[in-house]
Amino acid sequence: MRRLGTKGIALLLTLLWPIFSHAILTIEITRGVDIGTPIAIVPFGWEGPAPLPQNISDVIEGDLARSGRFAVLPRKDFVSLPHEDNDVVFKDWRILKAEALVIGSVRLVAPGKYQVQFRLYDVFKGSQITGFRYTIGSEMLRSVAHQISDIIYEKITGEPGAFNTRIAYVTREGPPGVRPVYKLQVADSDGVNPQTVVRTPEPLLSPAWSPDGNRLAYVSFEDKRSKIYMQNLIDGRRELIAEYTGINGAPAWSPDGRSLAMALSRDGNAEIYTLNLSTRSLRRMTYDQAIDTEPAWSPDGRDIVFTSDRAGTPQIYRMSASGGAAERLTFDGDYNARAAYAVDGKSISLVSRNQGGYRIAVLRLDNRTMQVLTETSLDESPSFAPNGRMIIYATEVRGRGVLASVSADGRVRQLYKLEEGDVREPAWSPYNRELQYKE
Repeated sequence: MRRLGTKGIALLLTLLWPIFSHAILTIEITRGVDIGTPIAIVPFGWEGPAPLPQNISDVIEGDLARSGRFAVLPRKDFVSLPHEDNDVVFKDWRILKAEALVIGSVRLVAPGKYQVQFRLYDVFKGSQITGFRYTIGSEMLRSVAHQISDIIYEKITGEPGAFNTRIAYVTREGPPGVRPVYKLQVADSDGVNPQTVVRTPEPLLSPAWSPDGNRLAYVSFEDKRSKIYMQNLIDGRRELIAEYTGINGAPAWSPDGRSLAMALSRDGNAEIYTLNLSTRSLRRMTYDQAIDTEPAWSPDGRDIVFTSDRAGTPQIYRMSASGGAAERLTFDGDYNARAAYAVDGKSISLVSRNQGGYRIAVLRLDNRTMQVLTETSLDESPSFAPNGRMIIYATEVRGRGVLASVSADGRVRQLYKLEEGDVREPAWSPYNRELQYKE
């Protein structure tokens, strides 16, 4: 596991954007809530001359099942398959003890263009909760399916969903005895539709999403020197951001997308700096003989948290984004690092050494209470989902690097696995606001 002050790993990048990858992450639910909401998702009706390129109801069913908040009823038990409002007979679903019902249809309206509609019902009340219609191209069918899942999730649980988002991560692939290939990849939140952003024979580190979800900052070591690059995910352009003398690492975006915080050792010691991306003006934020690294901005942009060993062991500190003294936040244990804010700014996730293992924990900032969420021993790189409900992180299972996620209350857990190779360095994207197709 990577530890404080070990960001310097040589990288040699070969940009290959966009390249589709067959290394799809598969998700296994390892813990859910005791009783999920029973929901029936009827296969969507289809009107078209050829098979539908994407089964929307399957995507919705997978999303809700993996959330750990729903008990998806088996389709073999359905006594009817309604696609329109007039076809729904609520007693059919009360017999199955369904509390919620989803129906929908897809219709080809022009070459490569589809109309998707869905309805969500409260079975006990016998009434519609919500429904939408979308007109989209075939390339957006999965995005719309995830968006429908988000709507259903929010209407039933009262919390925003985060299915229509993406995750970035680094994979290490290759047979034994052969030099591995490392890839920075971006996929849907369910691990499907992966694309390779960067491909290299050397490791990649610290991907960080811009607030608009269109760019990734990451660390490379081209020419045997650490550098920070920014990759545009829309047009594939890459821009060099930082190549100062010494360490250039741990990039973190400001909430307005105008600046990056980073760890630099240009003055001889690892300190926190901020860089204005428009003017390229650099500002040193910390002044201490200890190692300061792993900055993260608060959602309101007022504060920056970071890891420092100025107290003798790695701990989390907070300072104003305008500068000034730093305040220590963590006091439980001798190792607390890699902080990331929840969307509401009221808590941070972090890696904490607990009972001999490195585990994911959440620290409430109001009363400074810490809750350890995981039971594995080599956890790292926590990243909150944009709704604050889940935290994705990297860990090890039977000697292989995998991704995992845990709910902020510790009640829901999942594993993301590659068929071959290891996966590390996850980062959950913000909401993709461009993917809104309600009519």
